[in-house]
Amino acid sequence: MDAAALQQMGRKVLEIERDALSALLPRINADFARACELMLACKGRIVVTGMGKSGHVGSKIAATLASTGTPAFFVHPGEASHGDLGMITKQDVVLAMSNSGETAEVLTILPLIKRMGAPLIAMTGKPSSTLAKTADVHLDVSVAQEACPLNLAPTASTTATLAMGDALAVALLEARGFTPEDFAMSHPGGSLGRKLLLKIADLMHTGERLPTVAPTATLSEALLEMTRKGLGMTAIVDEAGAVLGVYTDGDLRRTLEQGVDVRSAKIVDVMTKGGKSVQADHLAAEAVQLMEKHKITALLVLDNAGKLVGAIHMQDLLRAGVV
Repeated sequence: MDAAALQQMGRKVLEIERDALSALLPRINADFARACELMLACKGRIVVTGMGKSGHVGSKIAATLASTGTPAFFVHPGEASHGDLGMITKQDVVLAMSNSGETAEVLTILPLIKRMGAPLIAMTGKPSSTLAKTADVHLDVSVAQEACPLNLAPTASTTATLAMGDALAVALLEARGFTPEDFAMSHPGGSLGRKLLLKIADLMHTGERLPTVAPTATLSEALLEMTRKGLGMTAIVDEAGAVLGVYTDGDLRRTLEQGVDVRSAKIVDVMTKGGKSVQADHLAAEAVQLMEKHKITALLVLDNAGKLVGAIHMQDLLRAGVV
């Protein structure tokens, strides 16, 4: 096959799978709502099971459910027949998937699941199959054809099943009022978790690491403080801890361009009054947004009373993986 033929085949696959997904829309119906209700009422876990490609898709669906507020795990149906069935309790809801609805390993454990009393939701491509008829709720994920030119390899059918699983997970997420903070609690090791969990208080410079000078200081004294603390800025604060202004590397360049005498000038005469600031209990990601908006590299951190408690630099956010 030449390049044009390969591209055409790729497009045909996507077109078939697109049509398979479009066919699912009218199947988001009363059965879908009932499946969601069973999952929301579940006092245990959602136990997902499936064999072969359905099993691979099932593992992903279980992971998506778990990470979006619906506790779930995957059980291999073959292993379930050899002891892993003990992982399922009557408090759980079983989500079983099989394109044919006749997968032997899945059918073998159905009587035990029914005897246990755990609600059973099925996803199949054949509404008349044994699995579909046995289930308390059946979700139809049938497709007109597979994307495979032999119409054999699970392609469009697995895409449809995966999409239906995503639809369940997101509907449940909305019903539970799942928040970005909840999501972060399930993803503390990733960049999303860091952005949604890290607070400015976790990263800011405080105490002896915080560059400050009094309003009586000279510009040269302020520059020495900036050099010692290494943040490229210093805050100017009064005796009560209130911030009067800020002086940065950028201010120094402008001061030199104006021909100001660095040794004799008072810091209050060249500082930027006020300065940009954030509060310690805000997310570190908010500091990034503020720095990018104002094209600055450091922020003062104030408490609720407006007194200086810290400072944070873009380098701190980079090291923490927030940026």
